[in-house]
Formats: sequence, structure tokens, C-alpha cells
Amino acid sequence: MRFIRLLSVLIVLLVLLPLAGVCQPGDPGGDPDVPITGIEFLLGGGVLLGIRKIMARFKSRNDKS
Repeated sequence: MRFIRLLSVLIVLLVLLPLAGVCQPGDPGGDPDVPITGIEFLLGGGVLLGIRKIMARFKSRNDKS
């Protein structure tokens, strides 16, 4: 059973890895840098608030123990 699973994983990898290489972008022909816009600031703020909430939850769990 393990051999069949290993063989199937190897086949999938051998099929998908060359496909990933073909999907790489070529020369975009312009300035590839993207400026940070408002949505990136909102996403970053949301991540920081989420991390703060998770840390507070773990801290309150450790205090109860």
C-alpha cells in the first residue's frame, strides 16, 4: 500500500514540476515593481490585529492554568 502511494506521489510531482517551470513569467517589458496601495495597508493591519487577538487568547489560557 505504501509503494502505491509513493508511486502516485512521484507521478504527480513529475507531472506538475515541469508545468510549474513553464508557468513562470517572461520579460514583462515594463517596471515590475508594484507600489503599496491602500488595500495592502488594510491587509497588513488586519494581520496585526489577528495576531494580537491570538496572542491575547493564548495569554488568557495560560493565566487560567
